Amino acid sequence: MYQGGVKINDKTAKMIRFALFAMPVALTFYGLIVQFGAIDITHYMSDLIFYSIMIPWIILASLYFLFDGTNKTFHAITLVLIHLFAISYILFVSGFANPFIVGWVLLCIASYSYFGRTGLFFNVLALIATATIDYVLQAGLAFADVLTVLSILFVSLIAVAISQIQKIDSAELTKSRAHEALERDRILTIVNNLADAILSTDANGIIRVYNAASLNLLDTNTGLDGRHIGEVLPLLDGDNASVNILDAMKASKSVVVRDDITMTIADEAVRLEITYSPIRSSYSERKQSESEDGYILILRDVTKSKSLEEERDEFISVVSHELRTPITIAEGTISNVQLMMERPNIAKKILQDAVATAHDQVIFLAKMVNDLSTLSRAERGVADAEEEIDVKAMLNDLFGEYAPQAAKKGLQLNLDAGAHLGSVTASRLYLQELLQNFITNSIKYTKEGTVVLSVHRKDGVITFEVKDTGIGISKADQEKVFKKFYRSEDYRTRETGGTGLGLYVAVKLSKKLGTTIKLTSRLNHGSSFSFDLTVQPK
Repeated sequence: MYQGGVKINDKTAKMIRFALFAMPVALTFYGLIVQFGAIDITHYMSDLIFYSIMIPWIILASLYFLFDGTNKTFHAITLVLIHLFAISYILFVSGFANPFIVGWVLLCIASYSYFGRTGLFFNVLALIATATIDYVLQAGLAFADVLTVLSILFVSLIAVAISQIQKIDSAELTKSRAHEALERDRILTIVNNLADAILSTDANGIIRVYNAASLNLLDTNTGLDGRHIGEVLPLLDGDNASVNILDAMKASKSVVVRDDITMTIADEAVRLEITYSPIRSSYSERKQSESEDGYILILRDVTKSKSLEEERDEFISVVSHELRTPITIAEGTISNVQLMMERPNIAKKILQDAVATAHDQVIFLAKMVNDLSTLSRAERGVADAEEEIDVKAMLNDLFGEYAPQAAKKGLQLNLDAGAHLGSVTASRLYLQELLQNFITNSIKYTKEGTVVLSVHRKDGVITFEVKDTGIGISKADQEKVFKKFYRSEDYRTRETGGTGLGLYVAVKLSKKLGTTIKLTSRLNHGSSFSFDLTVQPK
């Protein structure tokens, strides 16, 4: 880039150099015409002077055109020499009555382009000096020559004024473009840092702008630019009917939000909340009224939140139903006891049985509340903090706590623990509650025999297992027992109290511990629940 009066790029500079090369060539042909007498000019001195001017001028112009430089001294020397050749040509060859005298305007523009007002001043000064010298040499100037000089000055100044205006416009345009680029970069930075996927399309649905979250949501590394929105987003509504998103956007007059949309991404159905709106121009009311310039589309993966919302509604409904029965029984039994206590002839045994029934229902409610509390802690991440747990010590504590309960029911609780179990890093509360869940279930559903808490270590992995000789679980029920509030239709299961939450809570706890529960069972031959944890390295 060259900077003088105006900013000129390489192409413009090359055009100026070409014009400065073409000017002496044209003047040479004009001089030859004068030389052969086709035009009678009094200024023509001699052939020797003509060739002495034109040959070095053409050589200089050729070198200037071929060997460009960015040094100001180079341009200054070249322009000064070209001015001298032009002055000599006017004085000793053609005078001002020369159809190519307008070439002086080109010298004016070149001088101003490279050297600004200083170059313009010396160019005008050179023209006036040339006119003065010509006046002296020719003993006066013709009226036409005076008009020619004034016209050249006028045109030169107009050309310079236009260049100055272009300079201002160019500066404003450059500033505007820089500001636009800055604002665009700011917007793109904001968009790319948003967690929601954002796509912008033209009026035909071709994607022009997208952010990184779009690629994450679509699980792809392939660019989306230039692709059709319908191809990228094969959407379905709540009735599994195809949704033409481009038609939907075209039909929208303002912002539209939909949360009934699903889409298959990486072989998995994803629930989406989409927000779309037309983009209208602000610079043209006519254009704005006729059509949109494109559309903006925001997508959010709401699979988890919708699932949680639906699960929460279902959970509340089921819990309300499950709580209603024991509360009703307990309330009715206690009311009956109150009425019976007003009668002196009611047997004590009847009162004791009624109170025992109410107590059993309260215990049932307390167990359900305890399971719900455990589930809530697991869901909210309470007690997630991990610690190093001595497995042997924890097993001894569990055995000491539940051996009496098993003995009270006529069962034997055995502890089968290998040597050198070491320690694991996990949430102590979650691990204890998971094992307690298995132990209490085994004691509850085993009428006779044993319950074994077995823990062994192999290849850096500790396997925890609770085995019993209880009623077992049928294959059909094994697929359902981990669902919340599920209880088998087996009468032996129904005759024991239970909330149907125990194994559902166990699954939640196992996920928090980063393990998976393995169930092995056979009807009437007992059950085995196990999971693995990695040993803490020393």
